[in-house]
Amino acid sequence: MVAQEVFWRRKTLREMTREEWESLCDGCAICCLHKIEDEDTNEIFYTSVVCHLLDTKECRCTEYDRRTELVPTCIRMTPNDVEQLGWLPPTCAYRLLNEGKELPEWHPLVTGERRSPITAGASVIDIYDITDEGIDDDDLLDYVIEPDE
Repeated sequence: MVAQEVFWRRKTLREMTREEWESLCDGCAICCLHKIEDEDTNEIFYTSVVCHLLDTKECRCTEYDRRTELVPTCIRMTPNDVEQLGWLPPTCAYRLLNEGKELPEWHPLVTGERRSPITAGASVIDIYDITDEGIDDDDLLDYVIEPDE
């Protein structure tokens, strides 16, 4: 009997089922950090401010199915978005697969453990300082993460 190759190596992002697509999210929650775009250079800066819907212990959205209703700036990513979203972290499975790269060794699909990004130190848990509750957009500059952090 020949073992079948895992779906993310034999399918494109557009060919994946919704379940396969959703399973690519590693649960790092870095996309849940607020970002600032420099209007002159289009450069993206991450902040240490995380969405108030994020369970900061489990790195999961507490209102995943309703998140785009509750947070209008939250997006429901599709394969068409991957190439256009320059702010996706370099370890994001959607980005990596779109670039023809492998999943990181700590990805839950590789390890079989949902919390592996957290234990590998690849999640927002080690980055965020505060939730966005009570933070004005004008104050986000105070929370920009330096690239070395």
